[in-house]
Amino acid sequence: MPHAEGNGTGPSSPLLEPRQMMRRLWLLPALVGTLALVGLAQSRPKGEAMTQQEGVSLRSTDASVELMTLDPGHFHAALIQQEMYPGVADVVHVYAPLGPDLVGHLNRIAQFNSREENPTRWQLEIHTTPEPLERMLDERPGNVVVLSGRNRGKIDRILASAKAGLHVLADKPWIISASDFSKLEASLDAAEENDVVAYDVMTERYEITTIVQRELVQDEAVIGEVVAGTVAEPAVHLESVHHLMKTVAGVPNLRPAWFFDTKQQGEGLSDVGTHLVDLVPWMLFPEQGIEYRKDIQLDSAKRWPTTISLADFRRVTGEDDFPSFLAQDISEGELQYFSNTEVSYVLRGIHVGVKVAWNFEAPPGAGDTHLAGVRGSKAHIEVRQGAEEKYRPELYVLPVNDAERGAIVSAVKNRIAQLQSRYPGVAVEEMDDRIHISVPDKYRTGHESHFAEVTRQFLEYVRAPETVPAWEKANMLAKYYVTTEGVELSRRSNEPSAAR
Repeated sequence: MPHAEGNGTGPSSPLLEPRQMMRRLWLLPALVGTLALVGLAQSRPKGEAMTQQEGVSLRSTDASVELMTLDPGHFHAALIQQEMYPGVADVVHVYAPLGPDLVGHLNRIAQFNSREENPTRWQLEIHTTPEPLERMLDERPGNVVVLSGRNRGKIDRILASAKAGLHVLADKPWIISASDFSKLEASLDAAEENDVVAYDVMTERYEITTIVQRELVQDEAVIGEVVAGTVAEPAVHLESVHHLMKTVAGVPNLRPAWFFDTKQQGEGLSDVGTHLVDLVPWMLFPEQGIEYRKDIQLDSAKRWPTTISLADFRRVTGEDDFPSFLAQDISEGELQYFSNTEVSYVLRGIHVGVKVAWNFEAPPGAGDTHLAGVRGSKAHIEVRQGAEEKYRPELYVLPVNDAERGAIVSAVKNRIAQLQSRYPGVAVEEMDDRIHISVPDKYRTGHESHFAEVTRQFLEYVRAPETVPAWEKANMLAKYYVTTEGVELSRRSNEPSAAR
């Protein structure tokens, strides 16, 4: 269940590098070139009304959904538009300040519109403004808000949109601080009261190895009973290691400087850890709501920094120096980036351990790693993504007792046979010490494609808000309770916060 973590730059080599462009004063010429590729609908000043004739030409007459993208500061906002959707208008309204984030977003939409295979046909009406939220709420040309960008303050935009009766599709994390938890509750309440959908983009639920792992965890003939575990040996363990410095087609995939400000981006657990925490009840207690006040007990947490030299900071951002907003995190000329968190908690009597870490750069030939394991009385079920797996996720069943191996193999084969109608070709391979679930490449569609799957599910809910499962709200609260309170607990920890 690996995920390509966010960096604000994009999943592939962009047509234009927005931060370099800003430094060289290329912004306006580049913007003009990009607009030609995205099929610019209009770019009108504030207060100028759309005429009736324009409205007919710009809006799909049979479209019940009209998207508004609000201040896209992260490439995930563009991934929502990687394909066209039935009933969604071709014209998308973008509200944002004029700057590199906007240009980067337009670049990505341009790539989708100009690709050779299955190109999209999005048209963008761009509203440049220093106050994008206020202007969007004032003009309201659509009924769905798409949000992905700086994490601090995101919940204020979600809350305002839900109160205004707009559907919201927002990238994680919605909150990065426990002080904003009441706003999360208010946002979900406002969506219910206004009969609109506020939906978190949880892409990992659509990863094939995670889906099959969930099926096996729910089969007592395979796993037995999930054990209670301990703090030292949790029953559920999820660990994700990412790398800050990456290259795409030999070109550094730069990150914005604000990515390294944990007050804006959040720490490891409160950002990418959101995915891991989301999967625990989704896997252990499908379609059940978690009451965070009584079902969850936080046990312990710790945090530590990744140390980044100025030379490495220049490599990963393209900036000449550390910005002033990172001054308090600089020690002896190096950035102490508190991106790493480990938390232990108990969910309905089951011990859970979650660890999120960011290293600067992977060794040559290596990549991001991932581990997700559930321990049962009969077998352990694990997704591993390491060197042995060539850094792609693989699913294994590890019998606890060799004497029961034959029965467990039969149970696994039986469960996989039941999945053939949904996932034909998924197979069982016996290995020396484990059972490997072989997944055909056709199901390994990748992290980016999962955004379209999430969007399709969201659109189904938009057309029938009453069909949103009740457990989604409860588990949203439970998830963000763990991530935000876990970070707070790590900050209060007496353990040293030395770099590792």
